[in-house]
Amino acid sequence: MSEFLSSIDPIYVCLIVCGAKIVEITIQSLKTCMMVKGQSLKAAGLGFIECVIWGLVISTIIGTLGDNIFLLFFYCFGYAAGLFLGSTIENKIALGTANLQLIADDLHTEKITEYLRLHSRGYTVFEGHGSVFTSKYNCNKLVYFEQLPSIEQAIAREKQLKHFKREWKNQLVDSLNPQWKDLSHSIIDDPDLI
Repeated sequence: MSEFLSSIDPIYVCLIVCGAKIVEITIQSLKTCMMVKGQSLKAAGLGFIECVIWGLVISTIIGTLGDNIFLLFFYCFGYAAGLFLGSTIENKIALGTANLQLIADDLHTEKITEYLRLHSRGYTVFEGHGSVFTSKYNCNKLVYFEQLPSIEQAIAREKQLKHFKREWKNQLVDSLNPQWKDLSHSIIDDPDLI
């Protein structure tokens, strides 16, 4: 491999390293999405390809870095471009889908579903009935919410919060919503949250 690389112009070596790094990091981004979604066989296949490319690229860098310092720049540029390309592709093919769960009254449910219909988004509506807890303690406001990148992280966070003491939960709400205002309107009014 080093004989081949030494026989071609150094700028082409830089471009080959950059291109390989773009492909490697793009694969890495897609592999991560597949792992999160439980597609372990596909992720393993992509991981193997990623490792082969990484091995070739790093051996090229180590073998010729002393002769061509621009390799490091092209390596770094390839890494950054690969991250950008990987996230762009992931958004286009929607490997990581969004899941929003909220509780709203009939009026707000209509507004939310109308918004989703207008923007060609899928949704499911379940009619629910309040629990004894919500009736007893008059729970009728959304005073705190978090946006998380995946449903798995949201579930983990919800489990974590359930173990918080009441005082800690109150402090968490106070830190972001000191007046304890109903935030359900902010979800409806901000299209990026849906």
